Amino acid sequence: MRRVFGAKKQTEPPPSIQDASDRINKRGDTVEEKIKKLDVELARYKEQLKKTRPGPAQDAVKSRAMRVLKQKRMYEGQRDMLFNQTYNLDQVSFAAEGIKDAQQTMSALKSANKDLKGMMKTVKIQDIDNLQDEMMDLMDVSNEIQESLGRSYSVPDDIDEDELLGELDALEADMDTEGEGVPSYLQPDKEPDLDAELSLPSAPTGHGPMPAGNQAYDELGLPAVPRASIR
Repeated sequence: MRRVFGAKKQTEPPPSIQDASDRINKRGDTVEEKIKKLDVELARYKEQLKKTRPGPAQDAVKSRAMRVLKQKRMYEGQRDMLFNQTYNLDQVSFAAEGIKDAQQTMSALKSANKDLKGMMKTVKIQDIDNLQDEMMDLMDVSNEIQESLGRSYSVPDDIDEDELLGELDALEADMDTEGEGVPSYLQPDKEPDLDAELSLPSAPTGHGPMPAGNQAYDELGLPAVPRASIR
């Protein structure tokens, strides 16, 4: 069958933007190298023109320099054209990459939306409210248990409140009549007067009347020491 109808030729895939950009950049680099070589040649002709005198020799050098300058202008035009193509390809590449990023973002959002919907099916607001109500009821029961366990066994439940109020009034009356409103057992202890307890006599001042008798006393009220007479 292939001999009759012939085999289908395999078509090559079109070049990608990156492949086309790399190829154009390579051509641009080649053109740039040629321009640099022509600049070196033009500089050499410029030095020759400075050294030669006007005449046929100088005209020949000018003719060669003009030819090189024309080639340089041509290569510069090609370089600018290649640079413009590269710029356009870069713009298209940036746009394509932006679209790919947008596609990936949309895919990620769709996947996250699907996962959220699946999780929302297992979580209901009503269940959360019911759970909160149960927790509040359990806390109330726990507080009642704590209050019951903390109740004092020594206080009977059948105490008359009027009787307690009467005892409180009597206690207040006792506080008013004893120690400026404070019971004696609540008053602060007073420091004892050591001088009163010891009953010591006061020291003589020396200004009072002299005691009776022939005994001599000094200015402090003490018996004077007799002085020996000098013969």
